[in-house]
Amino acid sequence: MQLVFATNNLNKLKEVQSIIPNQIQLLSLEDIGCHEDIPETKNTIEGNAIQKAEYLKERYGYDCFADDTGLEVDALNGEPGVYSARYGGEQRDANANMDKLLENLKEQPNRNAQFKTVIALCFRGKLHTFTGICKGVITTKKHGIEGFGYDPIFKADGYEKTFAEISLEEKNRIGHRGKAVKQLVEFLSI
Repeated sequence: MQLVFATNNLNKLKEVQSIIPNQIQLLSLEDIGCHEDIPETKNTIEGNAIQKAEYLKERYGYDCFADDTGLEVDALNGEPGVYSARYGGEQRDANANMDKLLENLKEQPNRNAQFKTVIALCFRGKLHTFTGICKGVITTKKHGIEGFGYDPIFKADGYEKTFAEISLEEKNRIGHRGKAVKQLVEFLSI
């Protein structure tokens, strides 16, 4: 079985490839010659995932899936949410995003947050969605060098280390994207 994963993010691709079983051949946007920016203009994480998957299916014809992920912080009314990648500016810089978030939380005692990933799958003419959530807290400073995005400032509930301090295998086991991808894999193996 072949599936296209609608991402140009090599870190996401690596995470998902480590979970997907070998009998599913994962193709990247590069593999199918898709070099344009896929629109993400919806105001929800689920809406963006669906928009990306449907865009790819309509234009390229492949069974595919797309994800959208956001970090939702309680004290900031769910920010950065759908704007997580561009929170610190249009340049999509992880350090700028983390710096802005830490600054906005400087005086906040409530540091509860959750990562949310929604995967939209266009498969055999139907649309399916899968959601993974990982609850945790935002640290007061960056820790670790692994992972990407907000990983250096996010600690999952029950863990003393940030996502940037744990292995990819551990992150996939407890993390938002890993949970959503596992649901996708279970669905495809039915």
